[in-house]
Amino acid sequence: MKILILGAHGQVGWELARTLPALAPVDAWDRASADLEDLDGLAAKVRRAAPAIIVNAAAYTDVDRAESEPGRAYRVNAEAVEVLSACAKELDGYLIHYSTDYVFDGTKESPYVETDRPNPLGVYGQTKLAGEEAIRRSGCRHLLFRTSWVFAARGRNFPRTILRRAAEEEELRIVEDQFGAPTRASLIAGITRRALERVVDGKPGEDGPAGTYHIASRGETSWYEYARFLLEEALKHGYKTRLRGEGILPIPTSEFPRPAMRPGNSRLNTGKLESWLGVTPEPWQTGVAAAVREIVSEREPVP
Repeated sequence: MKILILGAHGQVGWELARTLPALAPVDAWDRASADLEDLDGLAAKVRRAAPAIIVNAAAYTDVDRAESEPGRAYRVNAEAVEVLSACAKELDGYLIHYSTDYVFDGTKESPYVETDRPNPLGVYGQTKLAGEEAIRRSGCRHLLFRTSWVFAARGRNFPRTILRRAAEEEELRIVEDQFGAPTRASLIAGITRRALERVVDGKPGEDGPAGTYHIASRGETSWYEYARFLLEEALKHGYKTRLRGEGILPIPTSEFPRPAMRPGNSRLNTGKLESWLGVTPEPWQTGVAAAVREIVSEREPVP
């Protein structure tokens, strides 16, 4: 059995490439190895590799730029996913794919469950939803994981941005009326491995329930409280900053206009996943604190 990972240099893909080799041999492809905009080339290359399991951690993720590049976003997030679905079906394999809370409009007052009706607010969410629908239409065996507010100690993400700006600026204005659960990339990779263990070790005819599951850390926070927590953790470890807690100012979304609308509620209910795998996701604070320690260790501590 061979596992193929696409998007191996992204936050989740990098963690998958570290985690999944313990389960089976892995081919890890980055953007240079597989161009998701070259649909014919992608299909040919996947067929030649002939993996038993395709894990697609690649995506067009620039939420704001997607508003001005809808064609590129659709090609990567929907058409390429349709190609991967067809390959999985043809190879009698399994497709693992990651989607997003942005398929919802964020107006629900409680955490979203898998059966809630999607209603994306912008191009990014629309293209990710189109990718979901392509997988379901294909009839391939699949696991589709929606997640939200993904971060890691590496890559481009909210913790690294806030800590960089905290070292340079004395004031930050952060949105306080959008809520979700920061979810560590390594948590997503670990749960993916556990799910694949079920798939691989399942009894004949019981290769794991195909379908959609939500992965998110426990608890919830706002971007504003998230930023305050990041700063508090960084200061504990001697991180040099110009910013202090009083310099982080809460603002409503209306005062921070961006090309793409964001859902106000990004909370995802993980009960279905917990019931199937018997897992309890870590609190969001645990993962964020660990990432901050790693980020701070890259810089010279305060004397």
